[in-house]
Amino acid sequence: MTASSSINQVDPALIKTLDPGEFLHEQLAQASPDLMRELLATFINSLLGAEADAVCGAAYGSRAPERVNSRNGYRHRDLDTRVGTIDVAIPKLRTGTYFPEWLLERRRRAEAALTSVVATCYLLGVSTRRMDKLVQSLGITGLSKSQVSVMAADLDAHVEDFRTRPLDQGPYTFVAADALTMKVREGGRVRNVSVMVATGVNADGHREILGIQVATGETHAGWLGFFRDLVARGLSGVALVTSDAHAGLVEAIDATLPGAGWQRCRTHYAANLMAVCPKSAWPGVKAMLHSVYDQPDAVAVHAQFDKLLDSELVTSLPAVLEHLDSARDEILAFTGFPKEIWRQIWSNNPNERLNREIRRRTDVVGIFPDRNAIIRLVGAVLAEQHDEWAEGRRYLGLDVLARSRMSLITNPADESPINKEVAISA
Repeated sequence: MTASSSINQVDPALIKTLDPGEFLHEQLAQASPDLMRELLATFINSLLGAEADAVCGAAYGSRAPERVNSRNGYRHRDLDTRVGTIDVAIPKLRTGTYFPEWLLERRRRAEAALTSVVATCYLLGVSTRRMDKLVQSLGITGLSKSQVSVMAADLDAHVEDFRTRPLDQGPYTFVAADALTMKVREGGRVRNVSVMVATGVNADGHREILGIQVATGETHAGWLGFFRDLVARGLSGVALVTSDAHAGLVEAIDATLPGAGWQRCRTHYAANLMAVCPKSAWPGVKAMLHSVYDQPDAVAVHAQFDKLLDSELVTSLPAVLEHLDSARDEILAFTGFPKEIWRQIWSNNPNERLNREIRRRTDVVGIFPDRNAIIRLVGAVLAEQHDEWAEGRRYLGLDVLARSRMSLITNPADESPINKEVAISA
């Protein structure tokens, strides 16, 4: 048996004490070529086990009144060191989470992408006084163009693999789409581009980052190309897409995802409605609109919406009445699904944290030197978020997902063969 295989059989949680002299003698006797790497791996995993025991309040496997938590397996992460890549076994807890921030960085790839993009801006001479101070604080003023190129190549390969991976964890019953505007230098001037991002809930109930693409603007052609790419990579089984009323988006959904419904984000819709409502009347209209979403079931929601349309206040405002009446199906599409998940599907608010994280990184850059730099930084941020979602709890339960797909064949408004096929697949 090799030293590598013998050490790999050591469970970090079972290591109570470690005799350095005996362990070193054993490894030297076996003349392992990977001695340093294996020693370091064993030491790190032992240290993580000890720290997890401290968090739990008792040693692994022991019964003690001081215990406040218990172990629940491991999740594995690669740690790059000067002696090679080490497989680090991070203990999982029954309650809460444990992560060795002192050893691993949650956002390592995204921070490397930020450094690369800022360094590129700096080397291209587009930095301002604020950018100069930033790059100095990051310690990248001494980077050469070749060093930046190496960093970019490594990150681009990772992001490209992430962006083009097969979407084989479907059906993706619920999808959310959004677009962020960013500035980029092209043709000697600064212009706005749209960064399209799609997220979805897979068959296991976890959220995924489905794709990212940069387009010249929010147009039908841009959204159509984006969704065609998602479908080509395997996006299927979509029952509902939630988004703002982006130009060309609904047409792109109809063309690429037959049978999928569209839920207009209630938060963005309220802002659109406020634009056509007199300022003095808006508090009343807003309160009545919110009352629609507070109803206990789908029947009550539609009944309350009828009351809203027939109210004296709304009927006295023709523009508001027309706006509400024409948007009824778009903003009430969520009622075709179980009430337990209405809050997750009737708006894009669940993605706001993701958008804030993207903005936190991109605001540092300000103006990107090219579109590849946008893909590099935003793609790295999304890849990190994707990993966190995969390791976390289910976003939607399997039972409610199954009932959501089955509800398609009981909804009289959705009698298409495609919807029936999606429902049966549950």
